[in-house]
Amino acid sequence: MASIVVRLAAMALVMLAPVAADAQQGVKAPRVGVLSSGSPTTSGPYVEAFRRGLRDLGWIEGKNVAVDVRFGEGSMDRLATLAADLVRSEPDVIVAGPSTVAQIARRATATIPIVMVGVGDPVALGFAASLSRPGGNMTGLASLLPELVAKSLQLFKEVVPGVTRIAVLLNPGNPAHDLSLKDAEPAAGALGLTILPVRARGPEEFAAAFDAMVAGHAGAAEIYGDPVFARYRDGLIALAQKTRLPTMFRLRADVEAGGLMAYGPDYVDLNRRAAGFVDRLLKGAKPADIPIEQPTKLELLINLKTARALGLTVPPALLLRADQVFE
Repeated sequence: MASIVVRLAAMALVMLAPVAADAQQGVKAPRVGVLSSGSPTTSGPYVEAFRRGLRDLGWIEGKNVAVDVRFGEGSMDRLATLAADLVRSEPDVIVAGPSTVAQIARRATATIPIVMVGVGDPVALGFAASLSRPGGNMTGLASLLPELVAKSLQLFKEVVPGVTRIAVLLNPGNPAHDLSLKDAEPAAGALGLTILPVRARGPEEFAAAFDAMVAGHAGAAEIYGDPVFARYRDGLIALAQKTRLPTMFRLRADVEAGGLMAYGPDYVDLNRRAAGFVDRLLKGAKPADIPIEQPTKLELLINLKTARALGLTVPPALLLRADQVFE
């Protein structure tokens, strides 16, 4: 009798196994969409940092989460199309940055939670009501600290002796740039500097922009962070070398490619931290209630080879303060 019961129980388990398997397969893992302005090569370190952050929090791709990355390859038109397509696929969360990319994501959806990464000033840009209580469907990480603009100008004074006029390259299509310019002008005045704003939308306007810097007697040039500028950084750096203008960038890759300096947030760290926002949203938190955070790590990067080519001597104390010096 006992053996019959055992056989019946085994048969029942066999019959129920497919049902259990089907039920398990029916559990849909949450989907996270990532909008990147770069390419797999240029934005790869940032995407990998985000994925690493997810893994550290227990979110394993292919097991309990799916990550769908869309690369704009430096084209805002392409990115807008990708954003619309991503929204139609109904992800649970979208990660987007910097400012131009977050703006595209915001235009694509007002309901899907968006985690901003490296957005200049979310409140001034209209992405959030305040840093402490964003409201709406956007939260995440800002990239602009009040002292950032003034500090980059101070660095120029330390590296470029006698500089009095600094050009700032802006992209008119980037909503964060004019806001940064408003911060730069009073900061420059306090340091005895004058700002020369120069605008360019793409590579076809870069040469004229640098000609304007030279004609305006700029002693150095600050290149604001922008997806288009990042895509065509080699052209910008070539023009800086041709005109012998010391340059300040925002990204490590810019200095690796030959730019003189970069000062700003550690964007790898920002993307890693973005995973924490996604974690909270997937666990039921509302973006309107999650405070926007600011950078906790800033990087100073110096290309000593470029400095020597420009005839500049970087003060030893500044080299000691640098996070990395490229020879």
